[in-house]
Amino acid sequence: MNDAQVHPGEPRLPAAIGVLAAIVLYAALPSALQVGPRYVVPVLELALFIPLVLANPRRMSRENRLLRRLSISLVLLIAATNLAALVQLIHSLVSGEATAGGQLLAAAGQVWLTNVLVFALAFWELDRGGPVTRFRVKRPKLPDADFRFPQDEDQDAITEVARRSSARAGWVPGFVDYLYISITNSSAFSPTDTMPLTPRAKLLMAAESVSALMISVLVVSFGVGLLMQ
Repeated sequence: MNDAQVHPGEPRLPAAIGVLAAIVLYAALPSALQVGPRYVVPVLELALFIPLVLANPRRMSRENRLLRRLSISLVLLIAATNLAALVQLIHSLVSGEATAGGQLLAAAGQVWLTNVLVFALAFWELDRGGPVTRFRVKRPKLPDADFRFPQDEDQDAITEVARRSSARAGWVPGFVDYLYISITNSSAFSPTDTMPLTPRAKLLMAAESVSALMISVLVVSFGVGLLMQ
């Protein structure tokens, strides 16, 4: 399954939906939480995203240094602007500027969802060389894994489980698998069934847990308090 001659590559659609959702969520934030004029960042993100889609419209099958840099730059831009929104959101709470509890809760939800998406995209871009490498390079030549999935160890399980394992079926993680990691890490504030293996994976998961905890505990508690006034 991990042979460049037989596998057409990972479908583009799931990750594309994730990117577009992150862009829309940021564009819908209150202006006070955005960097610069409302549509500057979304337009810039789209400018980075469109060439990536044109290069791989249906399947993740083509990659070069420029495309790789564009992909990483897009993830970094989404992450940086969402971090800025989180910082501004917390500042508005601490300084007493926040007065509309419902709007605050909605903004907190948008920042949290964007946080989930951006870390899912980061995991997807980095693990085992990225989406193109994971599906198009033979397994013995893959870069070291950043995450250990249950499928990587299921070859000795019962037949109906083992047949879908990495060793037997050539299973390779896709965007939805990394989205699941991000959602569970943001909800439980710790890994669940997928373990980080490398320092960068551990640092990314730690950063996501801390930011999710800040949103859940600080922002939501302030918002509920404002609603009850």
